[in-house]
Amino acid sequence: MANDTTGLTRIVKAAGYSWKGFRAAWQNEAAFRQEGVAAVVAIILACWLDVDAITRVLLIGSVLLVMIVEIINSAIEAVVDRIGTERHELSGRAKDMGSAAVFLAIAIALFTWVTLLWSHYR
Repeated sequence: MANDTTGLTRIVKAAGYSWKGFRAAWQNEAAFRQEGVAAVVAIILACWLDVDAITRVLLIGSVLLVMIVEIINSAIEAVVDRIGTERHELSGRAKDMGSAAVFLAIAIALFTWVTLLWSHYR
């Protein structure tokens, strides 16, 4: 199905779809809400800290990466659940791999924060 919408109309519609995605994640995913609250706190902290611009961007970017991966993981889980609720090896694998991606994103964020703040404040 081709989409004939172009230009500013397409951008406005895309923004609307993105907003719906944020709302769906917030309403239906406890992990997204928890990580969202943690991200807001971390972003405020990153803006408050006395660090250079590159460090601030890396701190905030690492937190936003977690949010991005969580949204993708939630989308994978929604699609798998839409297909069926019966247990299947591939469905379980898809969900486990999505969860592993979130875990790695959180590990990257923690490593980034510890490394940058350690080097800045030691």
